[in-house]
Amino acid sequence: MTAESPQPVPQQSTAGAPPARTASVDYAAPADHAAPVDHAALRDTFHRVRQEVSKAVVGQDGAVTGVLIGLLTRGHVLLEGVPGVAKTLLVRSISAALSLDAKRVQFTPDLMPGDVTGSLVYDSSTGDFSFREGPLFTHLMLADEINRTPPKTQASLLEAMEERQVSVDGVGRQLPEPFLVAATQNPTEYEGTYPLPEAQLDRFLLKVNLALPERGEEIEVIRRHAAGFNPSSLADAGIRPIAGAEHVLAARQAVWQTTVAPEVIAYIVDIARATRQAPSFQLGVSPRGATALMNASKAWAWLSGRDFVTPDDVKALALPALRHRVSLSPEASMDGVSVDDLLRGILTTVPVPR
Repeated sequence: MTAESPQPVPQQSTAGAPPARTASVDYAAPADHAAPVDHAALRDTFHRVRQEVSKAVVGQDGAVTGVLIGLLTRGHVLLEGVPGVAKTLLVRSISAALSLDAKRVQFTPDLMPGDVTGSLVYDSSTGDFSFREGPLFTHLMLADEINRTPPKTQASLLEAMEERQVSVDGVGRQLPEPFLVAATQNPTEYEGTYPLPEAQLDRFLLKVNLALPERGEEIEVIRRHAAGFNPSSLADAGIRPIAGAEHVLAARQAVWQTTVAPEVIAYIVDIARATRQAPSFQLGVSPRGATALMNASKAWAWLSGRDFVTPDDVKALALPALRHRVSLSPEASMDGVSVDDLLRGILTTVPVPR
């Protein structure tokens, strides 16, 4: 999902878990989950969440939608962009608009796995060990510059991302729901970094590229700062809680009910298989990647006001869902071919169901 991706549609990411912040929240809770879900009202809630986020973040509508799609599909999102394009502010703003807990960890070369997951701490008063939760025990975990920490610490996220739990000393501890890892990395600075292995990249539902703002958008950013905007204070930006964790969970149920016709499933599979057969790709999309594209397409379709997925939904999410799951062949890398251009080429060759 980049600047060229479709813009957000007009009508419109447990025991022991920390509770969602609910103090001074003025949103209306959804109806009992046993009752029929009002899809239109729930969809409008997420549209208003995007409007709240736009009070602080300018020109990154695709990235905001990408994080919301991650929340709606129990996925995780990799945010890639040069410093200063509001990656951190974006995650903080979404957490504030959804009244979700959020924590940020700056990934550095000396960061240890226990600094992320938590660890056992000796209590001298009792003579026993107790578990101290790490920053992973939150709703939205911002892993800032994830590629600056060694593979051992990167791998500490794998269980949390896949199983929604952290195991320490043989005991599994459940993470709160919803739970999403939003990891950032800089696409231009590679010195002193540890590129994420393919197995971990495959755990991310989407890879969203945050582009530099257009001229008019950049003028608006500077104008807001000139008027006294303080990125560290979202309250000053006027962001208020529009929804809560229960809205996210209810919307997930609505997304799961979105239907995918057999011919659209076949279309998704044909796209994935085409990446495996393309000579410019050394590694193609796995079945997990095809499933991720289907789930992301369902969320996009639901946000667009439909209870079924169309081929256009698949095309809209194909690049962010697949770009990090393929790797170029040495020859393609030497020719300077981009992954996105190759994927666009595949989308033009795979027959579209009618």
